[in-house]
Amino acid sequence: MVRTGNTVSIDYAAMDDAALATAVQRGDREAFRHIMRRCNQRLFRIARGVVNDDAEAEDVVQEAYAHAYEKLSTFRGDAALLTWLTRIVLNEAYGRLRRLRVVVDVEQIEASQMENASILPFPARFGYEDPAAAAAREQARKLIEQAIDRLPEPFRIVFVMREIENCTVEETAANLDLRPETVKTRLHRARRLLRAALHDTLSETLNDVFPFLGARCDRMTDAVMKRLDAQAPVPHDE
Repeated sequence: MVRTGNTVSIDYAAMDDAALATAVQRGDREAFRHIMRRCNQRLFRIARGVVNDDAEAEDVVQEAYAHAYEKLSTFRGDAALLTWLTRIVLNEAYGRLRRLRVVVDVEQIEASQMENASILPFPARFGYEDPAAAAAREQARKLIEQAIDRLPEPFRIVFVMREIENCTVEETAANLDLRPETVKTRLHRARRLLRAALHDTLSETLNDVFPFLGARCDRMTDAVMKRLDAQAPVPHDE
């Protein structure tokens, strides 16, 4: 706690997850806000790895938080708070997916998979990128996202947890009720499918890479000719 005059403020940022959970259990609702801020990115990504839609994933996480808040009195710290929340999100996501499959036909599911939006941010490392590089980075990100979205769901969720959220094999296995060996196998399969998908997509555009036409061609040709003119006279026959 931080005391300012007669006012006592709580330094939530300095509290670990277990302390925040304890504070919520004691009736401090503001502590739950800080739990959500810490966990939002991972839980959203994991939910999206299952339902494959931004808006649906947001709904899943919000519903999961509501359940978690109601159940937080049962949290005893046997597992990490984030692991506990992940399990709730996965239960909600898979339950919603099962309900969705009852009312939505295969064609609609495939269409929604092809119209997804962003999950993988790739910010410029040094704070600045020229427009051409930024456009190329954005295009690469979209290609990767689309390839991930086309993965079968059992492989997609493992890939998201292991490669995007950097969950351990053990944590992923525990959350998905899988054997560690199964997690490793599915991740290997996901990587192979992604490589194949990206290769097929990129091979169609390789012929257009590094165009050597127009202004670039003229500029380089002119530069070489100027250097040659400055070095020696043009050779001629005797």
